[in-house]
Amino acid sequence: MDLTGLSPREIERLARNVHPGAWLIDSEKPLATLLGSCVCVCLHDPQLKRGGINHFLLPDISRSRDGEVDALLSGNFAMEALLNGLLTRGAKKARLQAKAFGGGTIIEVGNTLNIGQRNASFAKEWLSRENIPLLSSDLLGPWSRKIVFIPCSGDAFCKRQVTSMANAEVIAREERAYAETLKRKPPASEKRIELF
Repeated sequence: MDLTGLSPREIERLARNVHPGAWLIDSEKPLATLLGSCVCVCLHDPQLKRGGINHFLLPDISRSRDGEVDALLSGNFAMEALLNGLLTRGAKKARLQAKAFGGGTIIEVGNTLNIGQRNASFAKEWLSRENIPLLSSDLLGPWSRKIVFIPCSGDAFCKRQVTSMANAEVIAREERAYAETLKRKPPASEKRIELF
């Protein structure tokens, strides 16, 4: 897909949306996501001209006593899934480059743990541990962010959005809904897949 001459807004219209708890890999179509306290990491192999993006809510999620929490949606698994997805499509770990965004504090919630700070710290620590250079980032602060990533070039656009009560509530509602899906037991008719 030729994106030459298109504005970031036009590129965003062509993008596939990455929802909380998801990750996508592509070599042509742009990828986009909206972040509050969540973090997304963009990984890119410049030689292969392919990349991917993830969107996670928490650095890690402990399984409940009944083992029903889907830990694959947490940051530690989202990072591994994105990395492994790229490797199976021909990327080489030694060539990967990263960009990271999010971790905003859009809603003050008393004396709770700062989820955005935990997410941002986790992303930087994971990349450092895996020896993947973090070329650029826009983390923390009182903003929500709209991210558009172009996987073939590794370019990323980040638009900070001043958080109003209206858009903070939309983002918070999405993040709460995502967190609730992690607590729900799957219907008995769903087959569980165990990755090893």
